[in-house]
Amino acid sequence: QVQLVESGGGLVQSGGSLRLTCAASGRTFSRYGMGWFRQAPGKEREFVATISWGGGTTDYTDSVKGRFTISRDDARNTVYLQMNSLKPEDAAVYYCAASPLRGASSREVVYGYWGQGTQVTVSS
Repeated sequence: QVQLVESGGGLVQSGGSLRLTCAASGRTFSRYGMGWFRQAPGKEREFVATISWGGGTTDYTDSVKGRFTISRDDARNTVYLQMNSLKPEDAAVYYCAASPLRGASSREVVYGYWGQGTQVTVSS
């Protein structure tokens, strides 16, 4: 069992930065692939970023490549999403998710554990 709690969301101007944090419970955090997803009003939840066991593999959706960075600190049971050069279209509720798979996956179906989400608002 893994419980996930996101934090770090808020209101930022276009071009600004935020760092989202996902704190996980459980002693086997290092054995979970982790992902970030987001859902804007009226839209389906979409993949943002993922990181494998040990952090050796990462992947991003095209719209955030070069602007967002996912990382993990297994000693702190934490995964981060550094978001730079934010755009109004990045505004959404951001969710952290955990998967028992070793690799980094963009497939929502492999993630069995989800946080409650944190709101990111970007003003133009």
